Amino acid sequence: MTVDERESFLAAVHVGVLAVDEPGRGPHALPVWYLYGGEVLIGIDGSSRKAALLRAAGRASLTVQTETAPYQYVSIEGPVVLEPAMHDELVLATRYLGAEVGAWYVEHNPRPVNALTVRLRPEHWRTFDFAKLF
Repeated sequence: MTVDERESFLAAVHVGVLAVDEPGRGPHALPVWYLYGGEVLIGIDGSSRKAALLRAAGRASLTVQTETAPYQYVSIEGPVVLEPAMHDELVLATRYLGAEVGAWYVEHNPRPVNALTVRLRPEHWRTFDFAKLF
């Protein structure tokens, strides 16, 4: 993918899979909602296993893909910073669930007291667009 194609792809709605090293085991990989604007923003619970592993590793990977052919994917790897939650929960929920269900979701799932925003700064990219093979 070109840089413009990659940026457009990440701006579209896709569930990502965040992977972080878990010493002595395979990578800890879980689906996440994200916001993208040059950096990836992900909301997490600060007391979660994911938060502990991100603090320890200081790096993570995010893979975003389409679910139907012709398949496309973008994989990002880079350093992470965990900070007090600063992302907009309603914007995130609306992105994935639409306005009505997103508002309901935020109302019924309040942000945890120890919520964090993970800021993933892309250093390494892998992309592919299978449509370009034909």
